[in-house]
Formats: sequence, structure tokens, C-alpha cells
Amino acid sequence: MARPFKSPKATSAARPPKAPPAAPVEAGDAEAPAASRSGQRLHKLLALAGFGSRRDMETLIESGRITINGQVAQVGAVVDEHDIVRLDSRILHLPFEAELPQVLLYHKPEGELVSQDDPEGRATVFDKLPRIKQGKWIAIGRLDMNTSGLLIFTNSGELANRFMHPRYEVEREYAVRILGELNPEQMSQLTQGIELEDGPANFESIYASGGEGANKWYQVVIKEGRNREVRRLFEAFHLPVSRLMRVRFGPVALPPRLKRGTMLKLEQKQVVALLEWAGLPVPRKPLKQLSPHEKDRATRVFVPKVRKQRRSLLEAANAPATPEQRPARAPTANRRIRQDADLKQASMQNARVNTGAKKRSDRNRGRG
Repeated sequence: MARPFKSPKATSAARPPKAPPAAPVEAGDAEAPAASRSGQRLHKLLALAGFGSRRDMETLIESGRITINGQVAQVGAVVDEHDIVRLDSRILHLPFEAELPQVLLYHKPEGELVSQDDPEGRATVFDKLPRIKQGKWIAIGRLDMNTSGLLIFTNSGELANRFMHPRYEVEREYAVRILGELNPEQMSQLTQGIELEDGPANFESIYASGGEGANKWYQVVIKEGRNREVRRLFEAFHLPVSRLMRVRFGPVALPPRLKRGTMLKLEQKQVVALLEWAGLPVPRKPLKQLSPHEKDRATRVFVPKVRKQRRSLLEAANAPATPEQRPARAPTANRRIRQDADLKQASMQNARVNTGAKKRSDRNRGRG
């Protein structure tokens, strides 16, 4: 019996050819487009970790010390959680997910420097900061040696940049005491603008806040952070500043309970509010639940202790080796090695001394 006719199956030649598999993209390849990787820019992650600014991290990458999976990284490289990033032989742990930064408030007294390295070896505010596990402390805005008041520290480079970059025009409020008094015309000129050596400058607002005798207090608001700008504006009218204190920086005001020389750590909710004000991503992880005792301890005003601070990656990479890090030298031929005979001789001498002391004590026993 004849079988029914069946149409032949389509041959493999009739099928559309498969696209060849895409070549893997190297992590350190600078020519690879950023869109082909789901990771993030390397210099951005280093800055988010608090190791320095983005420009400093680009300089560090250009030096050739950073490697990705064993290959020298290029500026603009993209990495993800599976890549191994090293500085020389040290593995770096990068924050691929946004973490809640730390923020410290410090009431800086007069006479302290806001610098990480002073050529004269004077004490700086960085010597008092507590140790931090991830990144380093960044000072948000500087204060002169003779200026006191609010100083903010954080380990987030993005948050520090949001406060300090000129394009954001974040307000700084100062309490100023001058020797003399401004008239209404001078106060109007200070708000309109005065020509200084480095360009025009002005106060956003200024008003008198009392004073006794020849000294008068004023509250001023400025949106720039040029060197000694507040002092120079008053000195333009030959009115020297005898006291200058910063009382507010952006949305952060100097707390009344924060006395001179003391520090205060912001609560988690306060840090989240700062990130929302700055327009930065807020971590999706839930906030850590603290007991009343832990919360009171974490937000308690404390007096900082002087300690050596951790250096940034760029400083650590370029710094010379310390005496502790240098290899130990081999003993010289002329150096005498302690022998067993020396130990026996010392033990015999100790035995004689102890025996003589025992005999003298027995001889004197029973005497009044």
C-alpha cells in the first residue's frame, strides 16, 4: 500500500543565518562605549567612595596605578560588581549602590587650620576627626585661621561638591563684629557690589544685630567662598573685622548646643534630608534601626581627640615609604649574636646574688 505523500522539511539553508556572537568588551577598554556596559564610571565610583574628587581620581587613573582585571585602566572605563579593581596590589571595594554618607558638624574655634597638610607642621582640624572605614573626610568649605563657626565634614564627594561648587550659589551666613559702624549708604553699596582685587563682590543681605561701644555686630549672607571675601568687603570702608563666625551653610545651621571645639554627628534622617536637598540618590536600603541608647550615643556632642588621619589614595600612592614599611636590614658580620653561654653565665650570676640575699636575711632574722 502506497504511503501518503509528505512535504519535505525545510532545509537548514532556508533558515536565516544566526548573528555571530558579540565580542566581549574588555573592562579596561577606553574605546568601548559606556552604553554597552551596565556598570558605572570608574572615576565616579572612586569619588563616591570618598577617596578624592573626580579630577584627582582621573589623575590617579592616568598614572597607570589602577588596574581592572589585571589590565591598566583608562580614563572613562566602566566597571561593574564582577570586575576586580586594584591600586597597585591593593583591591579596592567600590560602592556600586548608593550608601548613606556620614556628616559631621564641628564648631571650629579660632587658631585652627582647615588643611590636611601644613608645611609648618601646625595642628589642623583633620587631626581631630574620628577614624572612618570607607573613604576619607572632606571639609565642606574652608574657614580662615582667625575665623570660627560651623564647619561641615562628609565622606561623600558628591555632597561636598553640591555645597561648594559656585554654580549652585549656596548661601553662607556669618556673624561679623567690626570696629566702627556702617551708615545706610555703605550698607546699600555692600549689597549692590564693590570692586575687589579679584573682581566684584557683594552681600546678598546685611543687617545690624546690636553691639556695645565701638564694636558693632552685623549678620551677612554671601553666596561665594572666595578667600577672605567677607573681611575684604568691610575693609573696603576701612572697617576692620575683629570677630567673624559662620552660623549657617546652606540648609545646615550651627546648633546652639554645639559649643566651641565640639563635634556632632547628624542622624540618618537628617542625612537623608540633605541628600534630597542636594538632589542626590537616596539609598534604597532601609535605615538601620537604633535603640534609644544607640541613638543617643550616636548623636551626642563630643570633644574630638587628636589622632593621625588616613590619607587619600592619590597621596598614599605618591608618598615615599615610611621607615616601618621599609624592609629590615640583614645583620652585619660584625654584629655579635647572643649565645647559650651568655644565658648560662647570666643565670649563674643571678643565683649568686639571690643566695647572698637569702643568707643575709637569715642572719638578721629574730633581731628587733
